[in-house]
Amino acid sequence: MAQVDPAFWAGKRVLLTGHTGFKGAWAALWLQRMGAEVTGLALAPDQQPSLFELAGVAAVTQSRLVDLRDLPAVEAALSAQRLDVVLHMAAQPIVRTAIEDPVATFATNIMGTAHLLQALRGQPALQAVLVITSDKVYANSETGKAFQEGDALGGKDPYSASKAATEIVAASFARSYFDNAGVPVATARGGNVIGGGDFSRDRLVADIVRAARSQEPVVLRHPEATRPWQHVLDCVAGYLVHAQALATRPDAPRALNFGPRAGGSEVTVGELASLGVEGLGAQPWRHEPDPNSLEARSLAIDASLAKRVLGFESRLDAPEAVQLTMDWYRRQANGEDARALCLEQIEGYEARA
Repeated sequence: MAQVDPAFWAGKRVLLTGHTGFKGAWAALWLQRMGAEVTGLALAPDQQPSLFELAGVAAVTQSRLVDLRDLPAVEAALSAQRLDVVLHMAAQPIVRTAIEDPVATFATNIMGTAHLLQALRGQPALQAVLVITSDKVYANSETGKAFQEGDALGGKDPYSASKAATEIVAASFARSYFDNAGVPVATARGGNVIGGGDFSRDRLVADIVRAARSQEPVVLRHPEATRPWQHVLDCVAGYLVHAQALATRPDAPRALNFGPRAGGSEVTVGELASLGVEGLGAQPWRHEPDPNSLEARSLAIDASLAKRVLGFESRLDAPEAVQLTMDWYRRQANGEDARALCLEQIEGYEARA
């Protein structure tokens, strides 16, 4: 099975946008551990506490706080950089936040991506650009079908629409500019990610942790909903393997799904919450329906292309992912160092190869 290759990343000059976020912080720590020279580009953390601050990510990256909606600021931040690989993770990632403020979400996710790609056009040593979108880019008719990379893009809510549009922006920049320069630009569509250090608003695991620490029951809007749950290490590993292939193989796919292993059982929001509550010794969750919600009830993605073409698939099933996640939160709450916990779990994940 394909693995993250430390030899590939050692010494690579990597631009990682969104390094102040949850997935970005994990990616920054993993890249730095392998010897990459990481430049981070993002807004300041929008959650408290944040994994970025708890794990001291600024100390292991060249951290630059820049708003991707500001093209001159992005161009100025990258003007003196000489980059090898770009991982674009910066985004407004919360569905309900997008519903509350769609214009800001479109500005960040769509125009932020366009600004970044425009600023990267002059990079002379660039080997690959991977734009992270979402499993929610597909036109979802709620049939339960597992979406494949060739399925129609869509989005009935602002977040999903912004990510589908990001796919179009990335493909247009690739065809118009980067293909001619021999620089592959691709997108990665990850499933719903869980893991230690996520304290975002309206994220299931973060809500469970907050409820447990305040000794209150977590409230679920749609316990019957299904999602392609995936541990952050599986998701980030997929991104890194995809980027490796883009930089070294002309046949690397320009769009890939990353999600749970094929054949794994579907896990509902309620089932995942029950596992999390049990893992933290918290109170049972409570159901409060939201009849006005635009969130999809059923969502599944087919990640078999990544296995066929790259030899990559997730290693952790949902119960293992929840156990690893809750162990992180439990130990961090007991005073253990957040960065040490992340690096320990990264090392353990690598050892599973």
